[in-house]
Amino acid sequence: MVFFEQSARAVGPGEGFSLSPPVVSIVAKSGTGKTTLLEKLLPELRVLGLTVGVLKHHSHVSSFDVPGKDTYRLAEAGADIVVGASPVQVAVFRRENGSGDLDAVIARSFAGMDLVLTEGYKRGPYAKIEVHRSGRSSELLCDVEEMLALVTDRSWDLPVPQFDFDDVTGLARFLLQYVDGGS
Repeated sequence: MVFFEQSARAVGPGEGFSLSPPVVSIVAKSGTGKTTLLEKLLPELRVLGLTVGVLKHHSHVSSFDVPGKDTYRLAEAGADIVVGASPVQVAVFRRENGSGDLDAVIARSFAGMDLVLTEGYKRGPYAKIEVHRSGRSSELLCDVEEMLALVTDRSWDLPVPQFDFDDVTGLARFLLQYVDGGS
């Protein structure tokens, strides 16, 4: 698990600290544009004042670190946690037990965030924003009951908010309302 934090800020009791930030999964078929959407959405969420963490799903076991680098070597030597720190960024490499307890990973890694967005986890328990392009598929991945919103290039007859790919500002405002308990 890798966690990057830009310009960390201390948050104390009574200052919005939460052990359980809301979690929303951005889901789609491969190559549909999940990462591109997140790249556009994250700056909009920051403008709205939200602190946002992102958890990227990796279905295969791999190293996130670079072989030969000090952090990699220390983890390989047996450290359970290795932290690399610079004046503007912190990277945490933590050995996990393989249980797949996503709630525990989120609680440990994203405490104090206003919102956690996951990329992937289409079978996970969290509310989902599906990203759909008509050129990639004619069907949706999610059941409407688990769908918080839909980002799409066509109109669907569904009772969920729908956003065009170019309306990241609208999607960000929708997520702010969701975080504030309005959805």
